[in-house]
Amino acid sequence: MNELPTNHPALLPAGLRDTLPPEAEIEAKSVETIMDCFAAHGYARVKTPLLEFEDSLFAGSGAATAEQTFRLMDPESQRMMGLRADTTPQIGRVAATRLGSAPRPLRLAYAGQCLRVRGSHLQPERQIAQAGIELIGVDAAEADAEIILTAAEALAAVGLHHISFDLTIPHLVLQLLDADVDPALTRALDRKDSAAVAQLGGTHTALLLQLLEASGTAARAIPALLAIDLPPAARAHAERMAQTVAAVAAHKPDLALTIDPVEFRGYRYHTGICFTVFASGEQAELGRGGRYMCGDTEPATGITLYPDTIVQVAPAPALRPRIYLPFGTSPAIAATFRAQNFATIPGLAAVASATGEAARLGCKYVFFNGDIHAVSGTK
Repeated sequence: MNELPTNHPALLPAGLRDTLPPEAEIEAKSVETIMDCFAAHGYARVKTPLLEFEDSLFAGSGAATAEQTFRLMDPESQRMMGLRADTTPQIGRVAATRLGSAPRPLRLAYAGQCLRVRGSHLQPERQIAQAGIELIGVDAAEADAEIILTAAEALAAVGLHHISFDLTIPHLVLQLLDADVDPALTRALDRKDSAAVAQLGGTHTALLLQLLEASGTAARAIPALLAIDLPPAARAHAERMAQTVAAVAAHKPDLALTIDPVEFRGYRYHTGICFTVFASGEQAELGRGGRYMCGDTEPATGITLYPDTIVQVAPAPALRPRIYLPFGTSPAIAATFRAQNFATIPGLAAVASATGEAARLGCKYVFFNGDIHAVSGTK
């Protein structure tokens, strides 16, 4: 592939790109389908600003996003601002301040763009779309289950029926190791390398090896996890995991759930059960969420879905078919076609061949002689 010269107007910074037709429309349609599902479950939509002052953006759980945040000076106030890297901390700020007196549980939904300083190996993009929900004010397994079930329904609405949720307990290992984790041990746990864990685990080797064995499908992993003799705080996390799985299974027993009790990556603001959702046969994450503290004192849980990734693995939604209307077609006829869900492409001048012009403009249909005709060679 030929690289663009450094002064080419189409060259963009690493991790940023233009989204062109029809991909941009597909993404927008998918986001609105997801948001419609969230609204049907009682999640009220809010909109937060792209930029905030640092002292509010990094307050509470937002501190975990500081390293991924672009900063700039506000020319008006001369104060530093940050460009959001994640929307969840902003929702927490809104819930604790503007909606502090609203009845609990508080159900909020959002959709928008975020910008990160660095992408990851699997997701190199730095500008990412997010669509998510937050359930604030309740600390219960049923709340965790509601988030999982609502996200599953939203993904089904965009055509993703074969999905799985990987449930984790980030603070379990951190509590066992007193939050002082050897990087080599972290890598060993991430690789599920029992031999390396046995060598590096120290006084916690036996527990860590048991936790490694308590991984896999929920049906297998939950009994194994509950059978481990864990310290009281870690035991509470394990029991909460079992309660969440049971609450999900009570409503949707066919939803695939897997357990990984030694996984603890992600934003460090999470405080309890967390989950990552995947499509069957795909490595890319469709979304991630979990339990955290809103405003330092209020329990909350939520999930963020990633529309950029979802549109890559979901069936493409049906878009309006394009129909070419030759120059001189009456506005009333055009309005009739739009009412029938066509996208009308009017000719702005007379042409020798209406069909040829329709094909050139990517139209699937052309209107002439009072009838609709399919245009060959278009999809």
